[in-house]
Amino acid sequence: MTCVYLYAPDEILRAGLAAQLTGADDMVVAPPTNATVDADVAVVAADDVDEPTLRTVRALPHRGCARVLLLLAKVDERAVLAGVEAGACGILRRSGLTRGALVDAVRSAHAGGGTLPPDMLGLLLAQVGVMQRHELRGVPMAYGRLADRELQVLRLVADGYATAEIAQRLSYSERTVKNVIQQVVTRLQLRNRSHAVAYAVREGLI
Repeated sequence: MTCVYLYAPDEILRAGLAAQLTGADDMVVAPPTNATVDADVAVVAADDVDEPTLRTVRALPHRGCARVLLLLAKVDERAVLAGVEAGACGILRRSGLTRGALVDAVRSAHAGGGTLPPDMLGLLLAQVGVMQRHELRGVPMAYGRLADRELQVLRLVADGYATAEIAQRLSYSERTVKNVIQQVVTRLQLRNRSHAVAYAVREGLI
């Protein structure tokens, strides 16, 4: 029996997904909770891959869900790369999604597999090829794009603003600004904030 945890922005969407999954004789839907999630697969429904959605995907494995599926209203290059980087094992389009496709994706996730829209698979394979070429040249490269918050901070760093000024402009604490920069530097294996800005400019991200 596969236990599925549903994370949806509204109760109507969650109820609809629950009805689709509970119709399968090998699945049960876990009750909603804000604490520990005891489930085999989590299905995260969202309109787009924004920072709150990515935080949810990253957090769920620590709450008891090793496998996470993203169910999105909008699926494009940025969504696929950011979702996979955050740890999602599959990404589905909400538009035109059938009960059978949803059930199959959950079963695949539970078995250790993954699911992507066919038109996005080629994109992901191409991105892997780019990563390999960068690795062979010794150039660190992120698997996916920088988050919107990270780009906002790097743009202001590039414009010469100090940490306190960036915090004031974005309504963040100075600690948050420093943490954002440090996360980028660490994830991309860069040296410092200047190197992070240079990387973002070179990759055409800012």
